[in-house]
This record gives sequence, structure tokens and C-alpha cells, in this order.
Amino acid sequence: MEKRLQNILAHAGIASRRQSGSLIEKGKVKVDGKVITEKGLKLDPDKHNISIDGKRVCEEKKYYFLLNKPAGFISTVQDTHNRRKIVDIFESIRARLYSAGRLDKDTTGAIIITNDGDLTNRLAHPKYEVEKEYRVFTAPPLKDRDIEKLRRGIVLEEGKTSPCIIERIKETADSGVYTFKLHEGRNRQIKRMCEAVGSTVKTLKRTKYAGLTVSGLKEGEYRELTRREVEKLKRL
Repeated sequence: MEKRLQNILAHAGIASRRQSGSLIEKGKVKVDGKVITEKGLKLDPDKHNISIDGKRVCEEKKYYFLLNKPAGFISTVQDTHNRRKIVDIFESIRARLYSAGRLDKDTTGAIIITNDGDLTNRLAHPKYEVEKEYRVFTAPPLKDRDIEKLRRGIVLEEGKTSPCIIERIKETADSGVYTFKLHEGRNRQIKRMCEAVGSTVKTLKRTKYAGLTVSGLKEGEYRELTRREVEKLKRL
């Protein structure tokens, strides 16, 4: 698969994309023995010999993990406020990892951590309609008419949400527990949906993502995906 030259260097762990672009501009990079100074050049790293200072560049090993995200961790790779990041959990892995999509700081559950940018972009693209399943604890409980509104789609600031599946698990006079299944991934979507019908989400856990569950994983624990699981994700 063809990729931009600076992306190939970044994925190989040579430097960041910006620093890789600088190396290219300075004439440090050769492709098939020829100096290349065009940052946007697209190449297939499996078909071309890419080298820096005479040393061949090999693409970084691809990692695929499923993490049961704990509360209190943010999903971004960089943070100016010195908050805990989910990539910090993977400090022992010598690769530039990032999350496929995001979960709010206080939301727990299933999230994929990888260094495969193509798969990350694929999972995040709305047209693939990757299903996400959540366990939602609200106070007060959701009324019948409100559940029907949420199932059909409800208008938020940026537009109407897509239809989703909502199932009751347990209710009391003061609170309720529900399963939400949806394909969208708007910012704080479930919390905002519930707020729109007069209820507050107290806890939120993503129990399933793209068919993968966190069953058997405690919060903060992760496992490497099997080859079959990775292939299934790439076929979405």
C-alpha cells in the first residue's frame, strides 16, 4: 500500500512526521539509491528501498491491543496539563501507539490501542458504521417516551443522532441501568443524549467495540488481539 514518505519514516519510528519531513527536505533520505526531497511523495515501502544515511528503513512492527480503559485517563497522546494518558499504560511497548477513537476521561471500557494508522482511520470513519455497545447508569431513570425519542434519534447542537438500540437492564425509582448500541461516535454523545431528555449519566462503560468485548479484563488491563481479530477489523 502506498503511503506518504514522511508517514513511512514516522511509522518506522525514525522521527515524528514533522521531523521526518525535515529529514527529507535536507536530502537525508534516499529511495532506490536516489536522494528524495519531496515530502509528499507516495511509495509502497514493500516495493522500494528507503534508506537514511545508507541504512535501510523498515516499517515499524504493528501492534494491536484491546484495553479496558480505567477512569481518569485521557485518550489523547499528548497533553499540556500533565494528565494521565492511556498510552502511559503501554510504556513498556517500544512503539508510537495511539487509540482508535476516543473515550471521555471518566468513561471506562473497550478501546483499541495500535500503531496502525490505516486501521485507526478505517474504524473512525462513519461510513463503516462500527458498532459500539455501552452500559449506561442514569439518574433519574429514563421514561418510556424518552427512550423512544432516543431510539429514533434526537436533535443535538450539530444535528440529529442516528437511530440506536436501547435496552433496559434495571430500574429503581431514582436511577436506571441500560444498554445502548450505536454506530456514531460524537463527542460525549450518550451523555448529551440523556441530558437532552432530562437525565444525567452517572457512569458509562463501553462493553463492546467492533465485536470485541472486555470480558476477562480488569480496568487497566489489556490483551493483544489475535490475527483473526485483526483481519476481521480490517474487513469491516
